[in-house]
Amino acid sequence: MSLAVVSLIWDAQHSESGAQRVTYDDDGYHLVRFPYEGESSDPWRMHDPANGGGHPATFPDPRSGLIYPSHEGWGLVSAMVHWEKDAEPHEYRARFVRDPLGDGYDSTATTDAAVTGGGQYKAYMWQFFVHPGTPIGLKISARGTGDTKIATALTHAQLKLAIHTDVITP
Repeated sequence: MSLAVVSLIWDAQHSESGAQRVTYDDDGYHLVRFPYEGESSDPWRMHDPANGGGHPATFPDPRSGLIYPSHEGWGLVSAMVHWEKDAEPHEYRARFVRDPLGDGYDSTATTDAAVTGGGQYKAYMWQFFVHPGTPIGLKISARGTGDTKIATALTHAQLKLAIHTDVITP
C-alpha cells in the first residue's frame, strides 16, 4: 500500500520567539502553527508556504497551521502537544479540523482531558478521508472553570498525516 506522509514539528527550545502563545479564534480554539523549516519532513510539499493563498505565508501566520493533503485517500492524523506548566487550566482539548480557516470548517475527534499531576503532555490520533484542496489543522484549547479559555502556552507540538492512497472499493 502506498503512503504519502508529512511530519511537522515545532519546539519552543528551537524557536526564536519561545513558547507559542495560545490565542483563541471565534470557535474557542487555537490553530497550532508550524514553521516551514526545521526538523519537519514534507517530501510531498503538503506544508508548502504557497498553499492556500496568492502569496507565500510565513510562520506564525494562521496558514502555517495547515496541511494540504497531496492525494485523495484515507488519512491517519496524529498529534502531540506539550503545554507550558500552568496552575489555571483544569481541562485541555484538541480537535482535528478540515478547512479550519475556510467556509467548510468540519471538526472531528474532539478530545478533552483533565489536568494530570505531572506535565501536560497529550497525544491524539484519528482517521478520516482526506482530499487535495481541503486543508487539515490541529486546534487546541485550555479551559478553566466555567469553560473559561486560558491563554496557557505550548512548548512543543507535532502534527503528522499519512495518506493511504490505495483505498479499494468493492
